[in-house]
Amino acid sequence: MMSKIISVVKTFVADENGVTAIEYGLIAALVGLALMAGATTLGNKLSASFDFIATKMKVS
Repeated sequence: MMSKIISVVKTFVADENGVTAIEYGLIAALVGLALMAGATTLGNKLSASFDFIATKMKVS
């Protein structure tokens, strides 16, 4: 019985599929954060540009 438990624990520790899935999940999360930050920055710059154009055209 004890050898079976040890065998299962060794198999679990040697299995790297879970680690790989976690790494891919972290990479996906970082890419998502980078995309959100880029979209926010782009949106703010576009808004400022349109505000500048509207001011120059005297449109409120």
